[in-house]
Amino acid sequence: MPRLSSRAESRLHESRTHAAGRAAAGAANAADLAGTAVLLVNLGTPEAPDAASVRRYLREFLSDPHVVILPRLLWLPLLHGIVLNVRPQRSAARYQKIWTPEGSPLKIHTEKQAKLLRGFLGAAKYPMSVAYAMRYGRPALDEALARLHRQGARRILLLPLYPQYAASTAATVFDAAETWAARVKNPPKLVKLRLRADDPRYIAALAASVREHWMREGQPDPAYRLVISFHGVPRRTIERGDPYYDECLKTAALLAHELGLSAEHYRIAFQSYPGYCRWLSPRTAETLAELGAAHTPRVDVICPGFVSDCLETLEEIAIEGKKTFLAAGGGEFHYIPCLNERDDWIHMLARRVIAHTQQTPD
Repeated sequence: MPRLSSRAESRLHESRTHAAGRAAAGAANAADLAGTAVLLVNLGTPEAPDAASVRRYLREFLSDPHVVILPRLLWLPLLHGIVLNVRPQRSAARYQKIWTPEGSPLKIHTEKQAKLLRGFLGAAKYPMSVAYAMRYGRPALDEALARLHRQGARRILLLPLYPQYAASTAATVFDAAETWAARVKNPPKLVKLRLRADDPRYIAALAASVREHWMREGQPDPAYRLVISFHGVPRRTIERGDPYYDECLKTAALLAHELGLSAEHYRIAFQSYPGYCRWLSPRTAETLAELGAAHTPRVDVICPGFVSDCLETLEEIAIEGKKTFLAAGGGEFHYIPCLNERDDWIHMLARRVIAHTQQTPD
């Protein structure tokens, strides 16, 4: 067999060294991924549309100081003495309007998102365990973290499903996870991932959902209005430096720009006003009543802050919001569903996770 030249032997050795390095890096990466899990976290939902289940859910939800910022000495007697004796029955009736044979829409969509994300990551050669939890209700956040820990997760990527950051959403998820970790012996590393209000893939997915809606229902005319509705928060939280309001405005402006809508063709509003203090305005219900009274021929409503359809979108907007608009004299009303299980949305989540594992900007 002919002998290789010294230069050829050097190149062959170099090639084998690089190949061995790539194989070792690949093995290390696979081992690292095997110990990595993703935990999607959404707000929560009662386990059933009855007063007892809603009461348990509301007790946990409304006891969180991130959610209700009134002084504890004032709020807790009100919560246990009045709110939990009055509100569960009313809220249960609302949940009954949107409950499905499979259960809560929010839980169903979040579970499907986790399964799809696992599939997207696997197809991209990033096999990881993907689970989901609720900050309030079941599956509980601490139970989901403990389960992943028992399954051998050494690193858990926490991904709250809120594109607009707020203390009452993503921050409370991170705080609760850290509280759990402080109680656990040899806890896994918790990595805090955040969605971005201005992520181009998120904006593109929202815009695509609107354009698909227009293809079904007709293109907008000059009298058309798109209402972009976000969940409200107390004004006091914004005054304390919470970025939520600015992030809502950013999302709305980018979505309108992507759709080619001028300022007069869209309105930003805030929903789910509880009535106990000053919240963000304008309120969605008042905006819809105003547009109805102006005999606006067609209104579409989209809720970009919700990534899964739930009580606040299916009942508050699609049912009650429609009633408000039509009763005031409006024409056509359409609710545009949340991103739910859209491929472009799940792909965005996958890219967010992959970008972190690669330690590259996403």
